[in-house]
Amino acid sequence: MRKKLKKLKEIFFTFFKIGLFTFGGGYAMIPLIERETAEKKKWVKQEEITDIIAVSQSVPGAVAINLSTFIGYRIMGKIGAITAAAGVILPSFLVILAIAMFFSRFGNNPFVKAFFAGVRPAVVALIIIAAINVGKSAIRDKIGTAVTIITVILVSFFKIHPIIAISTGGIFGFAVYKLWPSKVKEITDKKDGGNDLY
Repeated sequence: MRKKLKKLKEIFFTFFKIGLFTFGGGYAMIPLIERETAEKKKWVKQEEITDIIAVSQSVPGAVAINLSTFIGYRIMGKIGAITAAAGVILPSFLVILAIAMFFSRFGNNPFVKAFFAGVRPAVVALIIIAAINVGKSAIRDKIGTAVTIITVILVSFFKIHPIIAISTGGIFGFAVYKLWPSKVKEITDKKDGGNDLY
């Protein structure tokens, strides 16, 4: 029991730290979640992160909360999922509550404006880093490259809804699996001797 409580405490404070020190929302959290859960704690494998992100984006809800819940469940089941989600949500709740109470007084303060002017570009940098890291493990061949480019064009220029883009990518992947199973095996076998999330 003591060991279980210690583990839950570790999960909570790991995700609390992620929620506390990450500005910019879910996508900006991805590099820190990856570093803390895959590199440091070894709770999930590095190559599984991309799959977990894909699952987290394919369901309703904020990606950071979905990621935390998924990883928490992988570690300690339902109680782990609840603990991880609570840890990542609590800092945002407390900070937003404080901002809601005091921002009306200090919103026009030049120091506050200067602070947020510096935070915004840093958040963009974190999102770019997350995209590069996910891309390294997700884009493995010419088909993946083509899907990525087409999706960027459709979402950016034709304003296709992200849910439609994700669903279409999934359908396309299923079609490739049915038509060229050897190609899919070749791609998935590049993951740690063929081990996958599933």
